[in-house]
Formats: sequence, structure tokens, C-alpha cells
Amino acid sequence: MRTQNEADAPPTTASESEPFTVLRRLHEALESGGHGEQLRELFAPEAELVERPNVLKPDGATATVGDMIAASTAGASLLAVQRYAVHACVTAGDEVAVRLTWEGEVAADAGPFRRGQMLTAHIAQFATVQDGRIVRLETFDCYEPFDR
Repeated sequence: MRTQNEADAPPTTASESEPFTVLRRLHEALESGGHGEQLRELFAPEAELVERPNVLKPDGATATVGDMIAASTAGASLLAVQRYAVHACVTAGDEVAVRLTWEGEVAADAGPFRRGQMLTAHIAQFATVQDGRIVRLETFDCYEPFDR
């Protein structure tokens, strides 16, 4: 997923920040198949997720921690594997902005998706982290066409 230059690039100050580290822990947990209660420790009890409108959620959505935990379990059964490649990040205090590419391989036929199909989204994420936990995650997901 990462190009050779991205993989070899030295870490920046932003990527060493607590907000970035916590957000990457979320990405890494999802990449390793983590879902459900395994993710709860990454979020503050009052955390919220704001998904801006995209092809999968045309009206966008807002979710509580409970909603995110349930959705992560449903998502885990739909994907054989998923990866997050971070291309850039900027940190200011307890907030981090990340530009990344997400790729997921569909595990089984479901709705318009077919087993083995690769999905790709170019994403901008904005996270607020306090006391080592995500309190707000806002995401702008731009999916590539699904017919590839």
C-alpha cells in the first residue's frame, strides 16, 4: 500500500504525537482483525464518529461508541482484510488531521460486492484525542468506483 519513499521516510513530529499514535492504534487494530469490544479502549465513553456524506452513506452519519463497536463487528465479517496507508498528518494540540488510503478485500458476496473484490477509499480523517483516547473522529471517505 505504501510506496517505497513513504515507507522509508523518517517520522515527522506530527507522526510522533499522541493524537496520531492513538489514531494509528485504531487503524492497526482494524488491520489485524480487531472489532467489537476489542476497540472500546481506544475511545472515550462519550466519543462520537461523524461520517460525512459518501457513496455508502449518502446522508452521512453520526455514531456513538456503542454504534461504532457494533459496526466494527459487522464490518469485520464483510472484509477478508483491510489496510490503512497514511500519506500525511498534521497535529495541533489534541487534534490530528490525516490523509490516507484505505483498501479492503471483500470476504463474501454481499449486496453489490463480490468475494475477492478490492475496495479503495481516499480519506481525510480528523481526530481529537484526550487522555490517550479518541473523543471525536470525523471522516471524509472518497471511494473509487466499485466496479473495478
